[in-house]
Amino acid sequence: MKSIQNNFEDTEVNKLLQNHFIELRSVSPEGSTHVLSIEGLKNKSIKFWSLWDESKLIGCGALKFLDTYHGEFKSIRVSDNFRKKGYGKKIIYHLISESQKMGIKKLSVETGAGNFFVPARKLFISCGFKPCKPFAHYKDDPNSCYFDLII
Repeated sequence: MKSIQNNFEDTEVNKLLQNHFIELRSVSPEGSTHVLSIEGLKNKSIKFWSLWDESKLIGCGALKFLDTYHGEFKSIRVSDNFRKKGYGKKIIYHLISESQKMGIKKLSVETGAGNFFVPARKLFISCGFKPCKPFAHYKDDPNSCYFDLII
C-alpha cells in the first residue's frame, strides 16, 4: 500500500471525493453536514492522503490541525471495491501514523448519529477511539457523534 499526498487532481481521487460529498450530504440533515469540499481540503491546515494498491485507489483520508498537538480526521473514505475487507482500519492506522510523525498527541473525529453511519462509528471504536464531547467548532447536535483518541 502506497500513499500520495494532496493529489486532488487525480481523476480517481476526485471522483471518490465527489461521491463522498454527494452521499454524505444526502444522508445528513441540513446544518449537520460537516464534510469538506475539495477546495476545503486544500486548506493549509489540512494534510490529505490517498492510498493505493498499485494503480487501484483504496481510499483516502485527511488530518486537519486544530492546534499544535490536536488533529481532526476528515474525509475518510474507502473505495467501493475495497469495502468490507479491512481497508478502513488500514486507512485510519496510516493516518494515525502520519499524525504521530507530525507531533499530534490527540485525534478527534465527528461522524453522523444515524443508521447510515453505524459502520463508521464501529470502525473508529475498533481503532481505539472513545466517545467524547464536541470539540473545536462543533456544538451538541443529535445528528453527530464525536470521538477522540490519545496517541
